[in-house]
This record gives sequence, C-alpha cells and structure tokens, in this order.
Amino acid sequence: MSHIIHRSLLKTPLTAARAQGIHIYDQNNKAYIDASGGAAVSCLGHGHPDVLAAMHAQIDQHAYAHTGFFTSDVTEKLANHLIQHAPKELGNVYFVSGGSEAIEASLKLARQYYVEIGQPERTVFVARRQSYHGNTLGALAISGNEQRRKQFAPLLMDVPRVDPCYEYRDRLPSETQDAYTARLLKEIEDVFVSTGPEKIIAFCAETVGGATAGVLPPTPGYFRGVRDLCDRYGILLIADEVMCGMGRTGTLYAFEPEKIVPDIVVIAKGLGGGYQPIGAFLAHNRIIDALRQKSGSFQHGHTYLGHPVASAAALAVQQVIKRDNLLAQVRARGEYLTGALQARFRDHPFVGDIRGRGLFMALELVQDRVSKAPFDHRNKLHAVVKSQAFENGLLVYPMGGTIDGERGDHVLLAPPFITSEADLDRIVDLLALSIDQSIKSLG
Repeated sequence: MSHIIHRSLLKTPLTAARAQGIHIYDQNNKAYIDASGGAAVSCLGHGHPDVLAAMHAQIDQHAYAHTGFFTSDVTEKLANHLIQHAPKELGNVYFVSGGSEAIEASLKLARQYYVEIGQPERTVFVARRQSYHGNTLGALAISGNEQRRKQFAPLLMDVPRVDPCYEYRDRLPSETQDAYTARLLKEIEDVFVSTGPEKIIAFCAETVGGATAGVLPPTPGYFRGVRDLCDRYGILLIADEVMCGMGRTGTLYAFEPEKIVPDIVVIAKGLGGGYQPIGAFLAHNRIIDALRQKSGSFQHGHTYLGHPVASAAALAVQQVIKRDNLLAQVRARGEYLTGALQARFRDHPFVGDIRGRGLFMALELVQDRVSKAPFDHRNKLHAVVKSQAFENGLLVYPMGGTIDGERGDHVLLAPPFITSEADLDRIVDLLALSIDQSIKSLG
C-alpha cells in the first residue's frame, strides 16, 4: 500500500526503475517509448551524460544557497545563455521551480509594474477559452480548462475570455484563413473595449496551444495582430511557452516565427528537460527598469529560486541543444513525423485533424470526419487510448474535453529531440495500433 497521494487514489502506478534515451523501464524491465516526453518535458531523453555530469559537478561545489543571501555562478550563466538567445528587449530572467510558479510570478510582476508606473486601476487579465496555464490559483484562474477549474471556480478571480485560435473547429466554411484571423482579433478588441482597456493588465496566451485543446498553432498574422492590439491599448502580452517553448516547436522561443516580442515569456518543461524542477520567465527591460527605479524589488519569492543544481541541469540541457544543433533536428524530425502521421492517418475514419509544429503534434479523434462529431464523452476514449498505448509499450499524452471541456478527444505527441526517424516510425505504428484497438473496444 503506497502512502503517496498518487494521481489516482484507486491504484498505485507501476514503478519506473530506470530510463535511458527515449525509453523508460518499469520494475519488470518492460520498455516504454516516451513519445510524449512525459508532459512535453524530456527534450533530451533520459540519462544524458553531459547533464548528469553537470549536476554532479554542481553538487560537489554547493547544492543550495538561499537567494536572500547569495547568487550562484551557474544560475548567472544560465540567465546569460537565455538572454543571449532571446530578443534584446527581453533582458531579465526570474527562475522558479516549474511552469505554474512561473505563470503565477509573471501575473504578479505584471500587476506590480502597473502599480509602480501609477496605473493601479489595472486589475484584470484577459485569456482564452480551452487554454491551460497551470494549477496554482492565479494560473488556474486565467486557464480556460473547464475540467480543472470547475470545483475551484469560487476561489478564482474573474477573467474575461476570448476564443482560442482553433482553425479546425471554428473557421467557417465560407471564411478565408485571413478572415478567420481577423474575426478572432476583432473579438479580442471587443473584449478589451467592453472590459475597459484602462482596467486590463495583460492578455495571456499559449503561443502554440498545449494539452487542453491539443496543440493549436496560431494562424498567420494572429499574434502580430494581438501584439498590435496590446500596444494600442497599453496592455501587456504574456506568452505562455511552458509546453511549446525551449525548442519544442523548432525554434528556441515559439514566438520567433510570429515576428513579435512578448512583454513576458514564460518557460519551463524543456528548459531543464526533466532533470531537475525548473521554470522561469523572461521580462521586458522596461518592466524591470520601472521596478528598479521605483521600489527596487519584485515583491515575490520562493525558497528554491535559482536553485544551483536545477540551474546546472538546465544550462547543460541548453548547451547540448546548441552544441548538437538540435533545433534544426527538431524541425527536420518534425517534418518527418508530420509526413508519417499524414501517411498513416490522413484517411483514417476516426482521425479528424493532424496538427502541430516541430516535435509537438496532436491527432484529434472524431466519430465522423465529415461532421467532425466527437465520440460520446462518456466513453472517455482518450483514457482508453492512453491505457492501450501503455500496454503496447508507448507513452502518449491523450486528453478529453478538447472542444469545450467536456466533448472531444485528442492524442498529443512530444518525443525527445534525439528521436530518430526509425523511432518515429515505431511510434506511429504503435499509435495506430493503439487507436484502432481502443475504438474497437468501444464496440
């Protein structure tokens, strides 16, 4: 009997006994292909020697020193590395222990910025439906994942919401892609105006949608339009790249192809690759300059800010990505994976959409391709697929509630950047088998 409060209180999961490369092995030595990188975390796979060596070296120097007293060389080096590879406007980094903490801290920074420049009436965040930003109360408040929000809603601040950029479901048959994008931007502006732009702190959005709706890439010009609207009304833009950033979509920061610079960008999962818990945000120079000139501090803090061992792991991960030119490999492997998924599922009767960017892909499962009707949500097809894939030795990241928090199923793939083409072929084969077995089991 386990005394851990596991994700399910009804059963204890298998034990992960060891891991190497793209495989995790249970206590019975059964191998599982980590085709989702856990939760889009394990960008270098498991057991990378350079990362392990960096962590050991840092432990030998010192494992922990509170940031109320000290900084550390390795954390300073990690900050320098991130800033050197970011737009010049983003010159400041704040390190925490994960994505939810980083989102929470970014919301507080944005609020403090407006207080310190004399606009304390700004108290509202605007976000999108079918989004996810984290499990802490502030992050959950701006999230649009209704399943996770529902029972905690009375505790959460009110957040005006707009539609996600969900072209497969929401673009009308009569609309061009540009017209669809323009409609989304008009909705955002309408919400800004109806809320009162002078009351709004920031617009918060995942650059590429994550697990809630299943990897939603923005349409061309969407984020350029969002940036223009935020500038017009004096509203900050917070880009949540906890899942899609740090190379997952083929560029270090997912906003790069959008030709914009957010005011704050939040990163986590691929930052440390799962070797240590770490998250961060990068903030625009004008935000930090305002705090520096007024109060001289950011009124926030955690015990494990800038943890040296976490920083050492993350720095090693990022150095390997740079040294081994893995961003180019993500783009090449992403094209290969897209082609393999299209070849296998393009005509599949129960796959409605194949979407994504880089090594961040999703399949949306439907009962009818023409009408896009989802499976009955009571069947929990996503859970059946996860369980069946697990039996087949494949780890994927399915979720339900894709459409509105209740209806719809999708399967997310986020394999490590080191995954070979042969590995990707095997992943697609096992995924196809698992989906077919799962749908057949529903009768």
